[in-house]
Amino acid sequence: MELHRLRTEALTKEAFAPFGDVIQVAEAKSHFTINQGWAERYHDLATIDVLDDGGRPILGIVRAEPRPLPLRLRIMERHPRGSQAFVPLQPCSFLVVVALPGEAPAREDFRCFRTVPGQGVNYARGVWHHPLIALERSTDFLVMDRGGAGANCDEAFYDNQQIWLEN
Repeated sequence: MELHRLRTEALTKEAFAPFGDVIQVAEAKSHFTINQGWAERYHDLATIDVLDDGGRPILGIVRAEPRPLPLRLRIMERHPRGSQAFVPLQPCSFLVVVALPGEAPAREDFRCFRTVPGQGVNYARGVWHHPLIALERSTDFLVMDRGGAGANCDEAFYDNQQIWLEN
């Protein structure tokens, strides 16, 4: 079985655009002062796509435990009925492994991005992604997802392949 090592890239708006949105202050489409000058609102940070087929937006928190590197990748998932956003609630980095929508991706189609503190991601509808990969510590993520009737998670398994994320 041939070993496939996945290299990590910096998470930038341009590099991540085929997969969704980078959520961070610098990517705000607009910002303005609110609360009598005591706060700035950074507005319209991601395209939330959850309303088709009777869907509705749901907000939740996911607590991810840190994963040691190197990490063998065994699964990818996608949400064909809506986007899915993850924003860490603590200042930390995490890894984002993605592949374009379509049939289950080949390991050569995977890309890995490393966030910096203050960044989150919004996966576009149908984008393949690995479950959360927290790095430094147990991390809470604010999640915007699709609720409503109908299955919204497909999984592809890679147990018989050697796909590794390294430091």
